[in-house]
Amino acid sequence: MTKICIYGAGAIGGYLASALDKSGAEVSLVARGPHLRAIQEKGLRFEKGGQFSTHHLPASENPSELGPQDFVIITVKAHVIPKIAQNILPLLGPKTAVVSAVNGLPWWYFHRAESRTSLDEKPLKSVDPGAVIWETIGPERAIGCVVYPACEIAEPGLIRHLDGDRFTLGEPSSTPSERVKVLSSLMISGGLKAPQKTRIRDEIWIKLWGNCSFNPVSALTGATLDQIGQDPGCTTMVREIMTEIQRIGEAVGARFNVSIDKRIKGATNIIGHKPSTLQDIEAGRPLEIDPLVTVVLELAEHLGIQVPTLQHVSALLKLKAITLSLYEHPRSA
Repeated sequence: MTKICIYGAGAIGGYLASALDKSGAEVSLVARGPHLRAIQEKGLRFEKGGQFSTHHLPASENPSELGPQDFVIITVKAHVIPKIAQNILPLLGPKTAVVSAVNGLPWWYFHRAESRTSLDEKPLKSVDPGAVIWETIGPERAIGCVVYPACEIAEPGLIRHLDGDRFTLGEPSSTPSERVKVLSSLMISGGLKAPQKTRIRDEIWIKLWGNCSFNPVSALTGATLDQIGQDPGCTTMVREIMTEIQRIGEAVGARFNVSIDKRIKGATNIIGHKPSTLQDIEAGRPLEIDPLVTVVLELAEHLGIQVPTLQHVSALLKLKAITLSLYEHPRSA
C-alpha cells in the first residue's frame, strides 16, 4: 500500500486526504491546533455537494511519529515551507517524492528546467531564501503540482469543498515517470482529476498569470473578480501586468497557450469570487506575496526585463500588508 503524508491538512490538504483515503492509499496527516484535535477525536470530515464522509487517519503535529513515506504532499502556504523543511526530514525515505501543492513559482522551478539561462539548477531566493528547501529536501525529490480546487475549513476537523477537482501533475524533467503515474492513478481513483503533463511549467505560469495580477489588484481594492472586470482602469492594469509576466515566462521557456483577453474573461466571469490574497487579508492571515509577486520581480531583474506596472502594484501591496502586520520580510539569502 502506498504511504502518503499530507503536510498541512487544511482546506486543500484535507480534500486531498479524503480523496486519497478513498483510493486505498495509507494516508497520514500533519496538522496542528484545534483542527488537529478535532481530527484526532472525530476523524477528518469532508463535505462536497451536501454529502459528508469521515476519514479516521493517523494525525500528528510531530512528523517523526508518522515515519518515512512514499509521497509527502505539502499543502501549507509556499512562504511557510522554508520554516518546516527540517520537520519534513523524518518523513523522507531513500525514494520519497515531495509534492509542493502550493501557489506561485515553486522552489524547485529551475531544477532540470533547461531554460538555457544562468538560473538553471539554482533556487529562487524569493521562495527559498538561503536555499533552505533546496538543500534540505533536495530538488530531485520534487514533483510539480498545480492546484485548481477551492475549499475551506468550515470548522475544526471539517473541510468543505467549494469548487474544482483538478490537480495537474508533472516531473521537473518534463518526462513521464512511474512515480507521477502512481500518484495520478491514486488521485483519480479517489475522484479527482489528475492529468499528467510533460510541460508542467506552462500550467504553473498560466495560473500565476492570474495570481500575480488579479490577487494584488483585488487585495488593494477589496474587489471581487467580476468587479475588477467591470472596471476599465483595473482591467487595463491587469492586462499590463499579464503582458509583463508573459515576457518573463517566455524568456525562461514557458508557453502561454491562451490569450491574455481569454484569461481575463475566464476570471472575471466568476461572479462574487474573492482571490486568496483578499481572503487572507479579511481573515488576518499572512499574505503570499513572495511566491506570487516578488519571485516574478526577481526573475525580471535577473533577466533585465522591465516590469513597471508589476513593480508599482507590488510596492503598494507590500506596504498595505506591512501596515496590517500581514507580511514578513524574507530572510536574506
